[in-house]
Amino acid sequence: QVQLVESGGGLVRAGGSLRLSCAASGRTFSIYGMGWFRQAPGKEREFVATSRWSGGWTYYADFVKGRFTISRDNAKTTVYLQMNSLKPEDTAVYYCAATMDYCSGSGCYEKRDSYDYWGQGTQVTVNS
Repeated sequence: QVQLVESGGGLVRAGGSLRLSCAASGRTFSIYGMGWFRQAPGKEREFVATSRWSGGWTYYADFVKGRFTISRDNAKTTVYLQMNSLKPEDTAVYYCAATMDYCSGSGCYEKRDSYDYWGQGTQVTVNS
């Protein structure tokens, strides 16, 4: 089992920045990758960014490229999402997720079903 706890959400003005954190505990040595997803009211949960836990690759959704950065501190078993140049359309609940397995296929790590554990989410609200 892996437990994930997000923090760092809040209210920010358009153009501002926030850094989300996701602390992992439990069987963290088995984590293969960590990702961020988000869900706005009335919409499906969508992929934001993901990174291999031991390094090697990161992937971003097109709508956050150049604005968001995913990083990790393996010693602290924590993954971060630095969000800059925030827009009102970035308003959503942001979820951290962990995958324990390698998966193949195009866009595999961008799919919700590829992740085994989820955090409870943290609200990000961007005012115009």
